[in-house]
Amino acid sequence: MSPIVSTGCCTGTHRRSFLADLGMGFTGLALGAMLSREGILRANDIETWQPPSGQPHFTPRAQSVIWLFMNGGMSHMESFDPKPELTKYAGKSIHETPYADTQNPDKLKLARVTVINDANGQQRNKLYPLQIGYQKYGESGIELSDWVPHMGRCVDDLAIIRSMWTTDDNHGAQTQFHSGRHMLDGEFPTLGAWVHYGLGALSDNLPQFISMGNREYWNKKDGHYLGPSHDAIPLRVDPNNPLDYGKSARSLTVDQQQVAFDLVGRLNQQRAVEYPDDPALAARIKAYELAFRMQTSVPETLDFASETQATQQLYGLDDPATREFGMQMLASRRLVERGVRFIQVQHGAGGAGAWDAHGGLKANHERNFKAVDKPVAGLIQDLKQRGLLDSTLVIFASEFGRTPGTQGSDGRDHHIFGFSVWMAGGGLKGGIVHGATDEIGFHAVQNRHYVTDIHATILKQLGLDSRKLEVPGRKRLDIDHGKPIDEIIA
Repeated sequence: MSPIVSTGCCTGTHRRSFLADLGMGFTGLALGAMLSREGILRANDIETWQPPSGQPHFTPRAQSVIWLFMNGGMSHMESFDPKPELTKYAGKSIHETPYADTQNPDKLKLARVTVINDANGQQRNKLYPLQIGYQKYGESGIELSDWVPHMGRCVDDLAIIRSMWTTDDNHGAQTQFHSGRHMLDGEFPTLGAWVHYGLGALSDNLPQFISMGNREYWNKKDGHYLGPSHDAIPLRVDPNNPLDYGKSARSLTVDQQQVAFDLVGRLNQQRAVEYPDDPALAARIKAYELAFRMQTSVPETLDFASETQATQQLYGLDDPATREFGMQMLASRRLVERGVRFIQVQHGAGGAGAWDAHGGLKANHERNFKAVDKPVAGLIQDLKQRGLLDSTLVIFASEFGRTPGTQGSDGRDHHIFGFSVWMAGGGLKGGIVHGATDEIGFHAVQNRHYVTDIHATILKQLGLDSRKLEVPGRKRLDIDHGKPIDEIIA
């Protein structure tokens, strides 16, 4: 008798019947070779290990995530953590202010804001004044930069964490924020990959993990040792060409494509019985079935013709400065509406990232905030008015902050010792600030959080325990799991 395999139901199914019922997909021979090359067939591991069931470990508060990432390092002082003391002491070194750490001078050296002499013996890298004003917003009266007036009007829905820190002081920190591990440690799954790995589908017609915007080579993949099936699917907000290889090389009608898929399905049923009881095999075949269905569902999702003019204006689609990012935000709402689990949007990729302001910080940040402020606020408002914010977590982050001291004449360097992130929706409190940096934005000094605490908070709201997402032969450090920020959870 053939061995019994689990199908996720309470009754078992014979292997022969299970594999014969898989339906459309690649032919068995081609699929088996591909799976073998990708290292997915791990028979020895699967004998003693069960993958996640696709069900949350406990009752979730949220079901979807929209992860907004500003590549390059956004200044926390000129956004969500204004520091007027920088203007008061502008032009002075830290040692000339009340905030010098005379007990630990090495602490300043690490952050590149100590007294440094140039070739002429003149001091440089002194405190740099705020490049924009700030004001209180909302009923909560939280102070934010004048560069984010639209997000400011949503501040009562935001939980702002002003006490983040990380360890990679170059742009590999983009990878670190997504995965929790330093680039030099190797390649590790990103948060989106863990969510994709741990939870079942919300939609049969759309992928559960989508990425929009350019990604640099060091931040290109997600699944890593979980397997390429957990990489995000890159998506362009263009209904005529949304996916790489999304169209047949030859012009085929939907009926002609269906005939081809039916043929492949019958061939696969004939060959599938020769393969072992590997649940990854069924998952991969389902991926190809999904690809077929996506040819219709994705263009429909990205067609904004049904959206009112008021909604399109809410996202800034009528302004060239905000149109591109606004389209990504509107697409994100439409994707969540249709059951996509995790959407990550990268803004400003290219080289180190568009937010990397070693010089010309004022012009740089003014331009970048102009592009994202209104679309992000539009997303929050639109999700809220449609009743989707309660079940959707929105995260706005950057890989690190920028130094209180100047670099050159009008820029700021990378800064890993204190920066800001905000989160909204999905069972979190709104209109609160958690954690703090010191008076000049140098160090996170209150309720400090490593980047994986953001991960842990998201996983908790999705009903996942990261320690139950086991992978054979992979030992995760305690810091990889992080700790939920319970103070911001409603």
